[in-house]
Amino acid sequence: MDQGKQELRWHVIHTKPNQEARAESNLRAWNVEAFAPKVKESRFKLHTGERTHVIKPLFPGYIFAHFDADKMLHKIHFTRGVHCVVHFGEKATPVDDEVIRLIQSQVAEDGFIRLGEDFKRGDKVVIKDGPFTGLNGIFERRVKDMDRVMVLLTAVKYQSRILTESALIKKIA
Repeated sequence: MDQGKQELRWHVIHTKPNQEARAESNLRAWNVEAFAPKVKESRFKLHTGERTHVIKPLFPGYIFAHFDADKMLHKIHFTRGVHCVVHFGEKATPVDDEVIRLIQSQVAEDGFIRLGEDFKRGDKVVIKDGPFTGLNGIFERRVKDMDRVMVLLTAVKYQSRILTESALIKKIA
């Protein structure tokens, strides 16, 4: 490799506790491309049944940054919010671009990583949170343009369809 040529590679940044956003912002201030994937979880308040969203890092305590380690490692290491650059031995360990592209491909229009199971019509599911917690059903379909699904609940001598958040169900064997 040419001595003058920059080698921009993705690296894993270990952040200080709960400072992923601060580290990301400060790295961007250095004109370093940073990627801090986040997920949005739906939860229900136990007493009110009210739905809330909790935004969390996909990898708590870690973000990704794209930089030339030979030139920027010292500066990155002393960026506010950064604990250290993940390394093995003496060298910062790069992450393959394909891994970052794969994670980035999971980012939805709302900016959050889409997690969850891929449900198929007829899958047996259980409601894992909310007012129907513990009830079993059969997955019917996703509702267009929403993060909701239609589930046929099954109980002794009773069947009913409900519309619920996809994050609130999981497959059962």
